[in-house]
Amino acid sequence: MSENHPPENTAPEVGERLAKRLARQLACSRREAELYVENGAVLVDGQIVEALSTRVLPGQQVSVAPGARALPVPPATLLLHKPAGFTVGEGQPSAWSLLTPERWQQGPMPAPIKVLKKHFQHQTPLLTLPIPASGLTVLSQDERILRKLTQDALFVEQECIAQVRGKIAPDGLQRLCDGSAIPGKRLPRIKVSWQNEQHLRFALQGIFPHEIEAMCAGVGLQLVGLKRLRVGRIALAGLAEGHWRYLQPWERF
Repeated sequence: MSENHPPENTAPEVGERLAKRLARQLACSRREAELYVENGAVLVDGQIVEALSTRVLPGQQVSVAPGARALPVPPATLLLHKPAGFTVGEGQPSAWSLLTPERWQQGPMPAPIKVLKKHFQHQTPLLTLPIPASGLTVLSQDERILRKLTQDALFVEQECIAQVRGKIAPDGLQRLCDGSAIPGKRLPRIKVSWQNEQHLRFALQGIFPHEIEAMCAGVGLQLVGLKRLRVGRIALAGLAEGHWRYLQPWERF
């Protein structure tokens, strides 16, 4: 069989690509038509369609929502309250499964945001937490935030609450603060304080959450739970576990 011919069992594609149909219908470019689709502004037989791969039949009705504009969808940054045991990398259970419209926590905002499929594509997790930890997790498409939380990561303060077990060494709290908690490793000075008999508050700068377990072990404590409450100026606040929200345009890390 010639390689120029499809296999005999390949079904022919049915219908016309939605963007092509829309471009002809609106007398606009194919890219403009795709932008209408990505903005959730295109309806096929009355139903919103956001997939660029959609194909339509001649008898189907295609329309654009009134007032829609063919503009690129701005990059989105998502703030997720990751439960303990979930990963943002390989493996299960995956935190990516929590990024659904049903788990969106809108919160108090001046105007509702339209949740778009485009917002969940090509998201990069930043300052990732250990799998056993819970708390604020940041995912972004925004190049400015990607740079901020990678290139400047050592200068961004993170606040974590560590649940611990055991008896701390007599000079343990001082060693946690002055960077000498891990034998043979020198860490930056940070702020560590007791919240109660079982919980320590860490204000980390220049140290990452995955190092807290070794720091605790170095002063005689066993880490049994870890939760991140804040990244820079962005706090977990009232975000429910397993839910997510959008970073707002006025919020800064």
